[in-house]
Amino acid sequence: MQKAKKDIRALTKDQLRDFFVNNGDKAFRGNQVYEWLWQKGAHSFDSMTNISKETREMLETNFVINHIKVDQMQRSSDGTIKNAVRLHDDLIVESVLIPTDTRTTACVSSQVGCSLDCRFCATARLKRMRNLNPDEIYDQVVAIDNESRLYFNRPLSNIVFMGMGEPLMNYNNVLKAIDKITSDEGLGMSPRRITVSTSGVPKMIRKMADDEVKFKLAVSLHSAIDETRTSIMPFNSTFPLADLREALEYWYQKTKSRITYEYVVWRGINDQRRDVEALVKFCKFAPSKVNIIEYNPIDDGEFQQANSEAIDMYQNILQKNGITVTVRRSRGKDIDAACGQLANKSN
Repeated sequence: MQKAKKDIRALTKDQLRDFFVNNGDKAFRGNQVYEWLWQKGAHSFDSMTNISKETREMLETNFVINHIKVDQMQRSSDGTIKNAVRLHDDLIVESVLIPTDTRTTACVSSQVGCSLDCRFCATARLKRMRNLNPDEIYDQVVAIDNESRLYFNRPLSNIVFMGMGEPLMNYNNVLKAIDKITSDEGLGMSPRRITVSTSGVPKMIRKMADDEVKFKLAVSLHSAIDETRTSIMPFNSTFPLADLREALEYWYQKTKSRITYEYVVWRGINDQRRDVEALVKFCKFAPSKVNIIEYNPIDDGEFQQANSEAIDMYQNILQKNGITVTVRRSRGKDIDAACGQLANKSN
């Protein structure tokens, strides 16, 4: 039985250099191939035009490039683009390009399906099939950067890990992808333009702080009352708010980086004054801001967007308490590309 070829992008630059030396070539050849793989985004060995045919054939014999393929691209009436991304094993994830007048943001996925069980999220209804590899995360960013240049005549400016999956449940691969994205040998983007959004895994938030990461942190909070949060995000019973708060305090002490809370207000669930007062209290222990996100229904009608009076109440009380708050209108709803709607409907 023929042994499966290794994905060449799993190799470090040093390992690539060693491969060439061990095969009677010069070490710098590894540098050339590495540049083709990461800076130039080569999909095949044949496209590596400054490398001899014999060397390319040797690479073909030993390795594969498990590159993603944009299987389907949908464009929203508001300019948002959603990609259904086919992976090398035919599984599909989705990623989104969100344009505004001043920036283009990539919303990328980190898992096929999701490890957690948020009841309001379409992705959570898919079982977690596997984690994405660093190169599969990187490829989503490259694809969206290319689309941004093609359709909006400017490069990608920001990245949010708010697509399918819980990034902190795929921590090592997410960090490796961000290292490539921010490296001069990759895309050279600033880590301050990258936000990793988590539903709140205290142990991993502490680890991020210890690892002295330079990207921004967002937390999908949605309630600062344990009973309410557990009813909509059942894993909260395992990672209760007291543990999350301690981890976030630790994060701020170590990084001095402000925390963003992503927050949806639903009718009859978290739209009362006591909900806002609990949120104010939760925001006070470390500098933070609150993004109130418009809810995007996922067909069954159990969760409904709160009325405008409730949103106004949140804004007014948060502002009176000196907490920065923005209300974010969802983009791409007509193509199921908005927050909470990514669910592989194209598969």
